[in-house]
Amino acid sequence: MSRKGRSPDNAACEGFFGRLKNDIYYGRNWGGTTVEGFMHELNSYIRWYNERRIKLSLRAMSPVEYRRHLGLAT
Repeated sequence: MSRKGRSPDNAACEGFFGRLKNDIYYGRNWGGTTVEGFMHELNSYIRWYNERRIKLSLRAMSPVEYRRHLGLAT
């Protein structure tokens, strides 16, 4: 992420945070949630996003499975 107003540089971050807000933040009542509870929900979502989410552009594999398939992860 570089300077303000450089949308090509920020596109990946903007896309991720937009998806995160749509998936876990909007549509819920967070009024009774503690900071620890919110952090747990956020951590769970990020783990799902990185480890179990299926992407068609990655040959219908999760990002971790795809990296293993390419021999880039153990």
